[in-house]
Formats: sequence, C-alpha cells, structure tokens
Amino acid sequence: MVTPRRLARSFPSASLRSDGGSELLSFAVAAAVVGALTGLAAASFRLLLTWLSDRRTGMAGWTHHHWWAAPLFVVGCSAATAVAAWLVRRVEPHAEGSGIPRVEAVVEGRTEPGRFRILPVKYAGGLLSIGAGLALGREGPSVQMGGNIAVIVAKLTRHRDTHLRLLVAGGAAAGLATAFNAPIAGGVFVLEELVKRFDPKATIATLIASAAGFASAHLLNPDGTEFHVTHLPDPQLSQSGWIALLGLLCGFAGASYNIGIMRALRIADGSRWPAEVRGALIGAGVGILALLAPTLVGGGDNLTQDALLGTGALAAVIGVFALRWVLGVVSYAACTPGGLFAPMLVLGTHLGLALGLVARHFDSGAPQPAALALIGMAAFFTASVHAPVTGIVLASEMTGTTTLLPPTLGACAIAMTLAMAMRTTGIYDLLTARAVKGAHANEGIAQP
Repeated sequence: MVTPRRLARSFPSASLRSDGGSELLSFAVAAAVVGALTGLAAASFRLLLTWLSDRRTGMAGWTHHHWWAAPLFVVGCSAATAVAAWLVRRVEPHAEGSGIPRVEAVVEGRTEPGRFRILPVKYAGGLLSIGAGLALGREGPSVQMGGNIAVIVAKLTRHRDTHLRLLVAGGAAAGLATAFNAPIAGGVFVLEELVKRFDPKATIATLIASAAGFASAHLLNPDGTEFHVTHLPDPQLSQSGWIALLGLLCGFAGASYNIGIMRALRIADGSRWPAEVRGALIGAGVGILALLAPTLVGGGDNLTQDALLGTGALAAVIGVFALRWVLGVVSYAACTPGGLFAPMLVLGTHLGLALGLVARHFDSGAPQPAALALIGMAAFFTASVHAPVTGIVLASEMTGTTTLLPPTLGACAIAMTLAMAMRTTGIYDLLTARAVKGAHANEGIAQP
C-alpha cells in the first residue's frame, strides 16, 4: 500500500521550488515532447483499430454469402488472439492487459519503469487482440504506450528518477486524452487515480503532455467529440428518485464487475493451459459471435453511441448488457493487451438506458432514456474505478454536454458510496497490486 509519506517522497512539492528555471524549462519541454509523440502513436493506433474493425465487420458479412469462409474467419480471430497472448508471454509480460495498473505502479515507485520493447508489443498486441474482436478498449494500451514513451524520452534526456515518474504520468495523461478526445479527463484521471494528489509539478507534466498529445493527435484524427447526443432538457428535482436508483444500480453493478474481472484473472493465473491456447479459444469464441452479431464485439464505441441516442427495446438493451458483461470479463482474462474503459462505458450506458426505458413506461416525468444513459456512463465508471471526478469530466467531455452535471454528480456520489460500502477496491488499485506482485515474481525468477 502506498502511504502519504511514500507519496510525498515520490512527488515532493518542494521539488518545484528547488528546481532552477532552466531545469524546469527542460522538464516542461520533455513533457511536451512526450505528449506529442504519444498523441501520434495513440492516434495511429486508433486509426488502425478503426480500419481493422471495419474489415472485420465486412468480412463477417461476406461470410454470409460464402459459407466456406466462415471457418477461416474464426481461425483468423483465434490466431490473432493467440499471437497477442504469445507476444505478452514470450516477449514482454509487462504489456499484459490494460497497462494502466503497470503505469500506476511505475508512477508510485513500486516497480521499475520497464524495457523499451513494451511500446511495440503493446501496439502490435493491442491491434491483434482488439482487432480480433475482444471486448477491450484502446485507452489502456494508449496510456501504457504514453508511459513507455515517457521512459524513453526521460532516459535519453537523462532526467532524474523523480522527473521520470512525473513524465510517465504525463505520458499516461496524453494517451487517455488522445484515446477519447478528452484532454481534461486525461489529466484529471492521472492526478486522481495514478498520482492521487494534485502536486504542482505532476500537474505541469500532465497538463502539458495532455495538451501536446491532443494537438498532435489532431494531425491524424481531427474529429470532434467522441459521442453525439441529442438536446437534453434541464434536469428537474422531481426526477431525483430515478437518479438515485440509477446510482444504486451502477454502484452494485460496478463493484460486481470488479469482482468478476479479478475472479476471471485468478482462474487464468491458476490455469495450467498455456496463455496462447487460452487466447486461441477465447478468440475463436469471439470470432463465432462476430459471425452472428458483428456489432456486438470489439471495443464497443458503436454500442455506447447507440445507447446515448436513447432508443431501443428493453429486452434487447438488457441482452446487450448481459452479453457484454460476460464478454468483457472473458476477454480481459485472455491476458492480451487491451483496456477496460471502453467496455465500462458500454455497460454503464446500457444500464442507464434500460432504467430509462422502464422509467418512461411508468412515469411520464422521468428523465429521458438518453439522459440516464449518459449519467449511467459516469456512475458505472465511478463505482468500478473509484474516480468520481474523472467519471464526471469524462462523460461531459466525451459527449460535449454539461446540462446533466448536477444529476451526474448525485448518481456518482451514490454509486461510489455503495461500492465502498460493499468493501470493494477500485479496479485499477486491484490490478496494480497484481501487476506489482507479478513484477516482483519475475524479478525473483530472473535472479541467479
């Protein structure tokens, strides 16, 4: 556990005052370089994932007219996932999973920064696993790639260890900012979840890197807000009951999702089957699902966008929620590169949409389903990650709307309270502890 005293040693606030002007300027320039390079890497990663997703969907549709191609499609998804698992197991174990827990451990000084090859393995492995259709997000790989780019820049420019960890935090902020077109949320997430304090120098690193990453990414991806929502009316106090109920549902669901993820990882860690075999089987299952319903696999941005439109049949919405819940847990247990953010957004929006459809049936004055979908996005994230400020900022920034800030704040507060009352820990804290344990185990094996 990281104590306040240990954090104070890692990020001494006095260091900002003790640095000379030239050293501070050098640090700021390094943060900008880290952000710019991260933006280019994460933007290209996103563009390639979009291209792979389109090709996967097109090929799945093509197999409906050419039955003989269906087995080849499934084998392709299986092989891609197996290769991603092989890259993690044989080439760079620290590239497993989201990558955010590994970055958090580095920022806190609980593990070493790692080797430069994390970057190419994370990039290629993420393209293979997410491109194959696993329910994983691009934000985790983008964050870890940003952190690894920061390690490379810090070592090439010979910054001291304290600066290196701060630059890693900045690279992480740039990665998230680029992944979701959310520069403010990128910085807030790093300060709230990774650094866990608004240290002046950490703030400089995250804000400069996030801004630079967002700017450079727009050279390749000039899109605006991540999701589009219709005009939503101002919330009413009479709707508080539905908001509170959504907060309770998201609190329970988010905490339960954490339990499911960690149980699946424990099963995977205790399995005697090689990671490549597990990955191949999971990839084959996802490939079969992609043949039947190509829009239900992958990161799920299309599902989140559909939910934010506020339409759909209740049974279908519940079905998507249940399917993506299981698919998200199983996909993460493949231990290939891929994040948790995007799958969480799918679950949160669909839980909110389901409640909105029920509410509208019984109460004409209830919030619009689209409004509850947006609030559910932030509340589910808050319950799982235990980062309410990031959840609120992320939902507002990704949709470009601030109308629902008051009810979103209330739902997140309730979701966070219930998750803590259930004695659950934030998912990234759980995964960071696992990453540190695994890193120490690998170091022990490597010693003579």
